[in-house]
Amino acid sequence: MYLVLISSLYQAAQTAEGDDMMTSMQSAGFGDKLDRKAYYGFIKILCGIEWVEHAVKPSRYSGHAPGVKSYSLFIEKLARHNLGDHSNALFRESVARGVHVAQGEYNIDKRYVKVKKESKVKKRLTLPKKMRLKSKRLYKHRMSFVKKPNRRMLRA
Repeated sequence: MYLVLISSLYQAAQTAEGDDMMTSMQSAGFGDKLDRKAYYGFIKILCGIEWVEHAVKPSRYSGHAPGVKSYSLFIEKLARHNLGDHSNALFRESVARGVHVAQGEYNIDKRYVKVKKESKVKKRLTLPKKMRLKSKRLYKHRMSFVKKPNRRMLRA
């Protein structure tokens, strides 16, 4: 029952409540139900809703070291999120732990690539344009003190 509640909380992107539910499950004596399979299911849900950074936190495992599937999922998702440094660090960590993860090339998702916009060089305003802007600004300021007419709904 706890596992279903935790997974539904994670699917609703309520990660703090899901973490609290997990700690209450362990304190209630059902910590043995949190095995590798359950943790992998939670990790998969969190990666599916784009909460990769939260899923990678080491406190999530509570004694269960991630396996090949978890590491490959983390590395792939971090690479897609344009977080190559984190994915390389995780790869090095998996090699240091003795977990053999296959290397691969991952495409970066277009949503996470920051496109640098070209800044336009502002030209100096000519005197007529400057005067036009000034008069428009003064007109708006003067009109702010005038009572506006009530807008009636038009019958169509």
